[in-house]
Amino acid sequence: MYDRLTREDIDRMKEEIEYRKLVVRKEALEAVKEARAQGDLSENFEYKAAKQDKNRNESRIRYLERMIKTAKVISDHSSSDEVGLNDRVEIYIPDEDETESYKIVTTVRGNSLKGLISIDSPLGKALMGHKVGDQVYVKVDERFGYEAVIRSIDSSNEEEELRKY
Repeated sequence: MYDRLTREDIDRMKEEIEYRKLVVRKEALEAVKEARAQGDLSENFEYKAAKQDKNRNESRIRYLERMIKTAKVISDHSSSDEVGLNDRVEIYIPDEDETESYKIVTTVRGNSLKGLISIDSPLGKALMGHKVGDQVYVKVDERFGYEAVIRSIDSSNEEEELRKY
């Protein structure tokens, strides 16, 4: 695993790990204990569900710790006239005669349904470092790609949907 993350991403992951260890883990262990006290474990659905929740929490903690350990820390600063991390970019796609707006984010924050495009996605890779007016080629796979023109770059760093990843 090798993710490019900002210092802020790592801090948020550390907060989630701490919360999961101090709060969620305690609640999960209590749920397992209560379900176990109900008797026959072989037919006890609540016990199985509580164990699954506990295991999911532990897996998430390990995943986040591994991601932090293997991450490459990157800067979220870029030149004000070129596309960089946390910039909102408006692009025009001539083939479809459409204008779309995306925010460029790290992989852990990416959510295309909310307009948050990862720097590791084909579109994110194509846009990074380009300026307003540049025409870029977005290579989706070996056989398909499309042209896009950068219409605007907004570097104001509002914290919209970024609190959840």
